[in-house]
Amino acid sequence: MFKKTFKGGVHPDDGKRYAKDASYRAYLPQGELVFPMSQHIGKPAKPLVKKGDTVLAGQLIGEADGFVSANIVSSCSGTVKAVENRRTASGAKVMSVVIENDGQYTLAEGIGVERDYKMLGKEEILGSIQKAGIVGMGGAGFPVHVKLAPKNADEIRYIIANGAECEPYITCDDQLMRTKSMELAEGMRILLKLFPAAEGVFLIEENKPEAIAAMEKACAGDEKLKVHAAKCKYPQGGERSIIQVIAGIDLKLGMLPADAGCVVDNVATIYAIYQAVCKSIPLMERGFTVSGDVVKEPCNLIVKIGTNMAEVLETAGGIRDGKEAEKYLSGGPMMGMALADLNVPICKNNNALTVLGEDPVAKAEQQETACLRCGRCTRVCPLGLSPQEMMDAAKRRRFVRYEKKLYGLECIACGSCTYVCPAKRPLMQTFKQTKAEIMAKKRAAQAQQGGAKK
Repeated sequence: MFKKTFKGGVHPDDGKRYAKDASYRAYLPQGELVFPMSQHIGKPAKPLVKKGDTVLAGQLIGEADGFVSANIVSSCSGTVKAVENRRTASGAKVMSVVIENDGQYTLAEGIGVERDYKMLGKEEILGSIQKAGIVGMGGAGFPVHVKLAPKNADEIRYIIANGAECEPYITCDDQLMRTKSMELAEGMRILLKLFPAAEGVFLIEENKPEAIAAMEKACAGDEKLKVHAAKCKYPQGGERSIIQVIAGIDLKLGMLPADAGCVVDNVATIYAIYQAVCKSIPLMERGFTVSGDVVKEPCNLIVKIGTNMAEVLETAGGIRDGKEAEKYLSGGPMMGMALADLNVPICKNNNALTVLGEDPVAKAEQQETACLRCGRCTRVCPLGLSPQEMMDAAKRRRFVRYEKKLYGLECIACGSCTYVCPAKRPLMQTFKQTKAEIMAKKRAAQAQQGGAKK
């Protein structure tokens, strides 16, 4: 029996009212498209094209350069304008292929060829997923073909489709489940071919009744497929939170989902798997929400990977008359990244542009006080960490304690601690910076050690 919720968590305003009933519509980009070679966790892809080359939609333009890496395909036809560093939503400059879109979207040979997945073996299915360049589309961007090849494949009990979509304002997964429920059910059956001992579970929060009804209809009559409605609580979409609810296991720090007999994939990822295996369509487009309290026409779009974020805000009508935008976010207000410039491409793991009339971080900075020792941050942490002690260690730069004693690198940066802090301390922001600094030191030490061996 599945649980209804997990330990910890918070209840922010979900902001779903702005775009939840906006039906999907396709958006075809007008300008150049930018394809960063790093749209995933792991080693960047290797560019396969050069300036002046003609490319087709669905053509491989970046080849995975290692086991933990992912292919990059063009989502348009046109001419390569440049292969150069371009800035992404993260703020980093990444080697990218820039394509001048010809507006024709001429498909490469073989794209769209239908196949019966029941006639394919495990290796053929995994090969199709790998070739398509599919990564985790809920935000993490982990190459899916790697996730689907755990060492203990026979011990996997649950394939969990993450349809929680707990991040405020974002509604593209809700629309996906409402409109593509049959395809999602087939995508789950494809995954169950890889893990025959498992059952497939679609976890959806209760604030999406239409999606729940659609998925229940699509799964009806298949005893290996289940739909579970969980309570609305953030961050229900985190892997550890989902595994608590479905498998009833508290994933220990350092453990992977496969160690608990689970594989967790976002519903958008499962739809991409269906497209790749059954339709021979690589990852070229995705669902994307443009929302926020100052957006004129909040919407859910099907966008081509590589589309400029400024373009999608324009197609949403821009900013409402008489309003001003103070905060632009790639993602939502809890885990999203602030954007200083909208001239960045939509990547595989970007699911939303959220525009707010007030900057909550700037407001909190004006109200910040010393820690009150109230313990609220510890009570809401879904991992059971101690944000109060982590903050102290981070401020004192006691990085060994932060990592080894307080398990600070396990933090998923959900922002729950920051949300409830009455002292308005920038806990999550500090933890992200601290993790980045620790990891940079580790990489430098490894590089130095490698150089010494040579």
